Amino acid sequence: MLSKKLMLSAVALIAAPLFASAEQGVTPNSVTFAQVAAFEGPAAALGTGMRLGITAAFEEANAAGGVHGRMLKLDSMDDGYEPDRSAGLVKEVVEGNNHIGLIGPVGTPTSSATQPIATEAGMPFIGPFTGAGFLRDASLGNVFNVRATYSAETEAWINYLVDQQGMSSIALLYQDDGFGRVGLNGVNAALEKRGMSLAAEGTYTRNTTAVKKALLAIRKAKPDAVVMVGAYKPVAEFIKLARKMKMESTFVNISFVGSDALSRELGDAGEGVIISQVVPFPWDVSIPVVAQYTEALRAVDAEAQPGFVSLEGYIVGRLAIEGLQAAGQELTRENFLAAMADLNTVDLGGLAMQFGRDDNQGMDDVFLTRITADGGFEPIVAGGGS
Repeated sequence: MLSKKLMLSAVALIAAPLFASAEQGVTPNSVTFAQVAAFEGPAAALGTGMRLGITAAFEEANAAGGVHGRMLKLDSMDDGYEPDRSAGLVKEVVEGNNHIGLIGPVGTPTSSATQPIATEAGMPFIGPFTGAGFLRDASLGNVFNVRATYSAETEAWINYLVDQQGMSSIALLYQDDGFGRVGLNGVNAALEKRGMSLAAEGTYTRNTTAVKKALLAIRKAKPDAVVMVGAYKPVAEFIKLARKMKMESTFVNISFVGSDALSRELGDAGEGVIISQVVPFPWDVSIPVVAQYTEALRAVDAEAQPGFVSLEGYIVGRLAIEGLQAAGQELTRENFLAAMADLNTVDLGGLAMQFGRDDNQGMDDVFLTRITADGGFEPIVAGGGS
């Protein structure tokens, strides 16, 4: 019943996201955030997962009386992972003045289109689901990142494949836009450090699964590994086709791919596929924040399964709550933004985020996981074992 209520609420929010009338999203009894992200198309599971995690964090706080007596609300709007559509929605949020800030946006090309709009308006931009470097410019003032950068992820890939596994031939599949090119630059930099270059590369167009041309180009090089910077549907299509063609390369993916969605899309073809992660293992309840997340997730949707994306959303939600608590009873967008900027160490229980005057990124950790035969995940430990 609770799951159905959450689904109906989410649908209503997407269909009519700007019904709130509170000045800057703040009333004596509530505070409202806006999420502009993908809820349809090849990246839909990412927006949905982030929304679920943020909602879990917000409802956990609401069950304890809210923050300074205010209930937390989330309005989610679907940008389809298209920059122009995302920019239009963010302009509506800014002009409507019904939200205290933006939270949990998804993607590099969409964030590239929306961050300047939010920054110009002094609108908080919290926890974007992207590791793009341009968002790590602390002088922006309104951007607060949780996750490590894509360059840290690509370095972790090459360290594992080349330094630990002794591979000498690396190819790359990437989405042909700003997101993919960030990954391309990161892989090239990591290889150049080791006196290497890409054996082959291929691209596909955003919001499509047209990967066959890229696959044929990469297959000719017979690479030891194919590293991949893309969304889960085209990446899954690439891997499934590669398996049918008897390619024996190791496949490695960036966290943005959406681990749970990728595993589901791959089915039997998923075993052994590697994915880098930027949040703790979502099933390790020995970590206090993961245990709290598990309980909060169950409370909003008894059928929801833990996962990397929703855990990241939960952490992002908890970060926003820390800012609200620090801002105090007399809440405005301005003092919320100031409170967020003044956060230093945010300890969520077994997970600490560190911020500073020149550092708007809370976590730096990257670790590798592998899809198991049953579609689950196992950590890859240093040295190559699991």
